[in-house]
Amino acid sequence: MSALLLVAALRDPPSVTALDADGWTALIGAARAEQMIGTLAYRLQGLPMPDAAARILADARLSADQGRIAALWEAEMARRALAPLGVPVVLLKGTAFVAAGLSAGVGRSIGDLDILVPRESIDAVEAALLAAGWEWVKPDPYDDAYYRQWMHELPPLIHRERDRMIDVHHTILPLTARVRPDASLLLADSFELGNGLSMLSREDVLVHAAAHLFADGDLAGGLRNLWDIHCLLDEFDAPGFRDALIARAAHHGLAREMARAVRLADALYVPLPLAGGVRGGLDVSSSALSDTSPPAAPPASGRGARFADRLYRRRLLGRDGWGVQRRKLSEFAFYLRGHYLRMPPAMLARHLWTKWRKGYRPPG
Repeated sequence: MSALLLVAALRDPPSVTALDADGWTALIGAARAEQMIGTLAYRLQGLPMPDAAARILADARLSADQGRIAALWEAEMARRALAPLGVPVVLLKGTAFVAAGLSAGVGRSIGDLDILVPRESIDAVEAALLAAGWEWVKPDPYDDAYYRQWMHELPPLIHRERDRMIDVHHTILPLTARVRPDASLLLADSFELGNGLSMLSREDVLVHAAAHLFADGDLAGGLRNLWDIHCLLDEFDAPGFRDALIARAAHHGLAREMARAVRLADALYVPLPLAGGVRGGLDVSSSALSDTSPPAAPPASGRGARFADRLYRRRLLGRDGWGVQRRKLSEFAFYLRGHYLRMPPAMLARHLWTKWRKGYRPPG
């Protein structure tokens, strides 16, 4: 599977020097499919490689740099639009990483601008953005009502001139989800970046990443999100940090998701120590990604958790040599799981039936 090649390259960049032409094709295909081509390009910078691969990765670095500038500019435009309101505006996800100069932002693909604002200010924020040139993406009345009544964010908006989308959150999981994070604490403990914008605390930025990956979705883009978590863990590493992180996640009701995120990020991306103290690269066989994790990772409690970890890895590593997701049954199962986590069964059935009647079809 090409996803294994991508993990190997990120975990142990010099390993790519052994790739043949087919290997490079599979690696680049997987990186593009996972939206990690910019990350890979920076990770491999300076290593010997075929000329064709070098040109592709050089273009990817340029594209990532342009994306970084565009993301920061969009954040500044949102700041200007919302400044008169005097409400906290907290950057989330990739834009927060690049605005704070974190290693997770190096080469990262950034799509929408995601921000967190107080729920009591959501109407004023919506009006200010509409006045500043943003427009609704979802004109369908059902979708609009669904977002406003049940979701953790406004319906997505796009700017009429810059063609850039913004997602305005008032918490980090849907209101119908089984877990209810403490949104007031997320805002209270955020810190200013010095430009009129803020980002979540070190612990909360990781909790949000774990929530997004394991409590609110189908694991699409999971390798990128786990790389974010790996980079953040490495950058924030300090005595006692991981214990504080799990405690913080427990406060938000996300201790299990956070522990799984740490385990899988470590299992995939941290080189394991070998005999003699030499750190090794990734064995790209499927058996190499079993239950082994670096000692710092929270242990999987029980056979069920270890089995579940294997299912998650199967979903994450399902792309073939062309970057195509081949494990369709696994993909569909996680699609259903993502919706199940978002809402009670009766509501889920009504929602999926309504979307089906309107022409939406799930992956698979």
